[in-house]
Amino acid sequence: MKNRITGRSAFLALLKDEGITHLFGNPGTTELPIMHALKDHPDLTYVMAMQESLVVAIADGYSRASGRLVACNVHVAPGLGNAMGSLYNAQFTGTPMILTAGQQEQGHGLMEPLLYGPLVRMAEPLVKWAVEVTRLEDMPRIVRRAAKIATTPPTGPVFISLPGDILNSEAGIELGRSTRVDTRVKPSDEVLQALVSRILKAERPVIIAGDEIVKSDALQEAASLAETLGCPAFQQSVPYGAHFLSESPCFMGALSRSQPQVRDVLAPYDLLIALGADPLRMSVHSETDPLPEGLSIVQVGLVEWDLAKNYGAEIALKADVRETLRVLVPALKAKGGVALEARAKK
Repeated sequence: MKNRITGRSAFLALLKDEGITHLFGNPGTTELPIMHALKDHPDLTYVMAMQESLVVAIADGYSRASGRLVACNVHVAPGLGNAMGSLYNAQFTGTPMILTAGQQEQGHGLMEPLLYGPLVRMAEPLVKWAVEVTRLEDMPRIVRRAAKIATTPPTGPVFISLPGDILNSEAGIELGRSTRVDTRVKPSDEVLQALVSRILKAERPVIIAGDEIVKSDALQEAASLAETLGCPAFQQSVPYGAHFLSESPCFMGALSRSQPQVRDVLAPYDLLIALGADPLRMSVHSETDPLPEGLSIVQVGLVEWDLAKNYGAEIALKADVRETLRVLVPALKAKGGVALEARAKK
């Protein structure tokens, strides 16, 4: 016989089983069921902020620092509206986040009560998936799917609307199991050799390092590539954190968002190696293109949207950065031989 459980307790139990240790929030009336259930889950730490934009920003920072899935809960339509600026940032940083909001009881929304709004429609433009729980029996499937979607590259926030009647109801349900999609793929032998040959053909390569280096835990591997090639490495123009080892002698700092300045910085090079980045994202319009004429690009990363998004690439490789570099660097050393060692010492 299935264990009977309330929606509020099932929700918190599911979050914990997905690896959530902290729930960030700013509660109101529609979140009271969750607040009541917290006493039965003392191993889940509740972190309260005084405004919803701060709730999401704190959760975003916690995820970026820990590399973990995070969860936050805000208050109905105005609360979700307050969170939009920080949710916009979380979308661009690809933060794996489950964002929830309490919703008025099903049917009561037809009365247009105070603070009511179509939460799913509001959240949809800024998340990978948005859904409302309409049956308690669907809660496990929805939370499990949300965690899987948020943590699968390209990672990013998802949204769940939680009506009060769902949280307060009780049913016999199975909580299911957690799933993570392993995307740590590396290139085929043929593509790897093509990449090695193209990089060795370059006389003055330059690396632009992006956020995926951190997400794939490839800081050391990226530094090893730069030092093997004896080439400079710049952080992407819009960094979401520290994307390259600052102690590496190859690190030149971050590119600016001034197109003429970036064009001048990149002008001496003949091959741009973009690692896990939208390398030349800018701010204000300029008549000057940041990519110098004749500068070829090879690009590695799992975010398909960023691969050759604005500039065509000779090789655009959808693969995990760390797994790719772990085979690329030895292959470069083996094929480059003495010539490569001599260039790296310059």
